[in-house]
Amino acid sequence: MRLLVLCTHNSARSQMAEAWLKHHARALGVDLEVHSAGTEKTYVKEEAKQVMAEVGLDLTGHFSKTLLEVPDPWNFDLVLTVCDQAKEACPAYPAETQKRHVSFPDPTGRPLEEWRRVRDALGRMSLYLVESLKKGEIPSDQALKEASGL
Repeated sequence: MRLLVLCTHNSARSQMAEAWLKHHARALGVDLEVHSAGTEKTYVKEEAKQVMAEVGLDLTGHFSKTLLEVPDPWNFDLVLTVCDQAKEACPAYPAETQKRHVSFPDPTGRPLEEWRRVRDALGRMSLYLVESLKKGEIPSDQALKEASGL
């Protein structure tokens, strides 16, 4: 299965979600190819790298990219948007796919504690999603939101 995480700038939330999803898929033995992209390209924020490193997930080598920079961009089984602006842009995604949306607050400009709160919520949601995929299920937006604990 191929999964794409979309956010506005691919600089924080989508990068953290990508790392969590890959981590949980490896841990649970789920064959899942995960990519992230933004509706605009910027850079991966240092705070995202820092808080992910705190839980042993390394974002070194991650870079911000748009959908057209992702391998085979029109062939994803699931597209997950993690911010409201990306959800607005997501209907333009022309390929047949399942779409899910959970809005996570943007921690930019906030204290590291807010970054950690968003990181942990993304981690809980990602674990629930991978566990569901392992069972052959794609959970609803509401179930994903509830799993995030936000």
